[in-house]
Amino acid sequence: MSVEKGFTKENLDYYLNELAKEFRKRNGKNTPAEIVLVGGAAILANYGFREMTYDIDAVITASSAMKEAVNAVGDRLGLPNGWLNTDFKNTSSYSSKLSQYSKYYRTYFNVLNVRTISAEYLIAMKLMSGRRYKKDLSDIIGILSEQERIGEPLSYQQIDCAVKNLYGGWDNISGYAIRVFKAALDSENLMELFKEQEHEEAFSKQAVLQVQKYEGERVKESNVNEIIQKALKKKNNKDAR
Repeated sequence: MSVEKGFTKENLDYYLNELAKEFRKRNGKNTPAEIVLVGGAAILANYGFREMTYDIDAVITASSAMKEAVNAVGDRLGLPNGWLNTDFKNTSSYSSKLSQYSKYYRTYFNVLNVRTISAEYLIAMKLMSGRRYKKDLSDIIGILSEQERIGEPLSYQQIDCAVKNLYGGWDNISGYAIRVFKAALDSENLMELFKEQEHEEAFSKQAVLQVQKYEGERVKESNVNEIIQKALKKKNNKDAR
């Protein structure tokens, strides 16, 4: 199998199953491991609106045999380096409390226990990350929509509690992310809003890529919003002609 086009809901279980087999072979059957899926992988596991993700972010609690198993599965199946990783620990969305607010997903080969982040905490993470050129904000809308569809809608109070539990409050969440979030809570058509946000994210991503390719400017979190705003202003001026 290949993930050249990304990990999907359909192949996620396959790769986790292969990882469990490899880990058990190296570590034995009496010492289990735990993985908490976050980000796009958690969304794939729990929802249907996200088609794919390009790596699997996770909190990993396991012996050193897990790293060996990840590399062995990657080599055998032609997966990219770091296909399962903990790199997100270096980002603003990480909190040491994440495992505490996770929920059971599945056990593979009786040794690999996989959990995912609960819905309101996943939204809190996406708010903290809040990248306009990624899928953070459309993911928030998608989660709210699916929770509503299954008859378990999320309230502001639940998400406010999650933000405070993980990050101590809203101080470090961008004003833009908060505006999108509040618009989603007030929306009577979340799927329409989801599509609009996806379109804006695609535009923002293209603006960032163009700056990197043609202007040689290094894109950083500190200047990415300025880049996007310039692109939006240019587009609006062009449309007004």
